[in-house]
Amino acid sequence: MDITTTAGTGVSPQTPRGSRQSLGTTIRAYVALTKPRVMELLLVTTVPVMILAAGGLPDLWLVAATVLGGAASAGSAAAFNMYLDRDIDAHMRRTENRPLVTGEVTPRGALVFAWSLAAGSTVWLWLTTNWLAAVLSAGAIFFYVVIYTMILKRRTEQNIVWGGIAGCFPVLIGWTAVTGSLAWPPVILFVLVFLWTPPHYWPLSMKYKADYDEVDVPMLGATRNGSQVGLQVILYAWATVVCSLLLIPVADMGLVYIVSSVVFGGWFIYESHVLYNRAVRGTEPKPMRVFHASITYLTLLFVAIAVDPLLPF
Repeated sequence: MDITTTAGTGVSPQTPRGSRQSLGTTIRAYVALTKPRVMELLLVTTVPVMILAAGGLPDLWLVAATVLGGAASAGSAAAFNMYLDRDIDAHMRRTENRPLVTGEVTPRGALVFAWSLAAGSTVWLWLTTNWLAAVLSAGAIFFYVVIYTMILKRRTEQNIVWGGIAGCFPVLIGWTAVTGSLAWPPVILFVLVFLWTPPHYWPLSMKYKADYDEVDVPMLGATRNGSQVGLQVILYAWATVVCSLLLIPVADMGLVYIVSSVVFGGWFIYESHVLYNRAVRGTEPKPMRVFHASITYLTLLFVAIAVDPLLPF
C-alpha cells in the first residue's frame, strides 16, 4: 500500500482546501499537535523531582518556568512527530483524527509551529533556569524526533526501547533546573522511566496490532505473539520496580516512598503477569489494563517522590 501521499496535502474530505474554520477549531487543532495527554505524563515526572532536588518546596516561579518550558519542549517534539508521521497516521484508527490528517492544520503550519516551540522552549529555559536544563531540553527534542521518529520507529521492533529515552529527560531537566548539575538520584529516575516505557507502550501496540501491521511499523506488540510480548512486559516491569527501590538508599527516601514503591510496584508487576498468563492460556489478554496500570503506577510513584521530602519521617 502506498501511504506516502495521503496526509501530505494536509487536506481531508471533511476540510476541503480553501475552506475556513473557526479560531477555536484552529487553536484546538494546534493544541492537539502537542499531544497534551503525553505532555501531562512527562510533567508529572518533572515537578516531583524538583521537590526532591530542593529537599522541600522549590521556588514556585522556578517550578512554573520549568513546567512551561518543559511543556513547550514536549509539545515541539510531538508536533514534529505528527508532521513526520502524517503519512501513516492517516491509515491508523488511533491517529486518523489527528489535525494533519483531517486538514485542520497544514504541514507547513505544523512545521513552523514545531520549530517555534523548540526554539522558544530552549531560550526560555536558558533564561529562566540554566544552560544545562536548556541543553537537556533540546536533547530530548532531538532524541524523540531524529533518533526515534526518523531512524528507529519504522526500522526495528526495539524502537520504543531506545526511542523512549526521550521521555526520560524531564527528570534530568527538573533536577538541573533546581541544582544546576546532575547527581545519582535523577540518573536512577532516568533509568526507571527508561525501563518503564516498554511495558507501558507495548500493551498499546498489542491493542492496535492491525494498525501497525497496516503501515509496516514493527512495534513489538504487532510483530510478536501475545505470550512473547507478555513475557517482555513482565521482565521490564520487574526491572522498573527494582530500579525504583534503588532510590531509597541513594536519595535517603522515607516511609511514604518506601511503601509506595513496594505496593504500587507489586500491583504493576501483578498486572503484567495477568497479561502474560491470559496470553498463554489463549484468552483475551486485555492489554489496555496494563497500559492504564502503568500510567497510574508511574503517577503514584512520582506523587510519593513529591510528598516524601515534605514529611518529617
